[in-house]
Amino acid sequence: MILEIVILAMIAAFLGLRLYSVLGRRAEHEEESIPQRFEPSENAQHKAPAAMGAAQASQPRPVELEGVQPATERGVRDIMAADRSFELGAFVEGARGAYEMILEAFWKGDKDTLRDLCDDDVYAGFAAAIDEREAEGLTLDNKLVRIEETRVHSATLETAKFSKVARIAVLFVADIAAVTRDKDGNVVAGSLDDAIESRDIWTFSRDVSSRDPNWVLDETDQG
Repeated sequence: MILEIVILAMIAAFLGLRLYSVLGRRAEHEEESIPQRFEPSENAQHKAPAAMGAAQASQPRPVELEGVQPATERGVRDIMAADRSFELGAFVEGARGAYEMILEAFWKGDKDTLRDLCDDDVYAGFAAAIDEREAEGLTLDNKLVRIEETRVHSATLETAKFSKVARIAVLFVADIAAVTRDKDGNVVAGSLDDAIESRDIWTFSRDVSSRDPNWVLDETDQG
């Protein structure tokens, strides 16, 4: 019995750390900096500059912007200036984790997870597709084989009178094995033996003038 309790505790701790690395957590004290939903794992945090988020907005951050196209760099710098806690590498790592979680949730019909990670319009689209699939007695037996590439596609800071909304589009190139089954479990489309390349451009947004640290998926498109 003691051994079973220890094993269950280890599993719970692992799952807690996995969710923390993807979703982050809110600050416990007002004076502490607000961690964002997209933040790196503990090891990655130790490797980040100690003054991350405290640097002057006018100072360049060449390491963070490696691989970012010149047309996108201005938007990234605008976001950094508006939110000094923003760290591009942490965001990209978190976006990759969110991509995996959202795909899995959609395939499984997990609306609760989708509700947490998507804005109203995107959630409504996912929920309608899930309802239609269930009404037809179909289930998805999909598998994310690998993510080949995760890259910032565009970045903008939309400033209004009472808000500053950061919008970052990320290109995901992934291999996905897709299978659709009927109510009896028979394969009606696809194959788990043949993965298909998927190119998705997902846009995540956050009001950086708000104390809410969470980014949400607010647009999906094909790359």
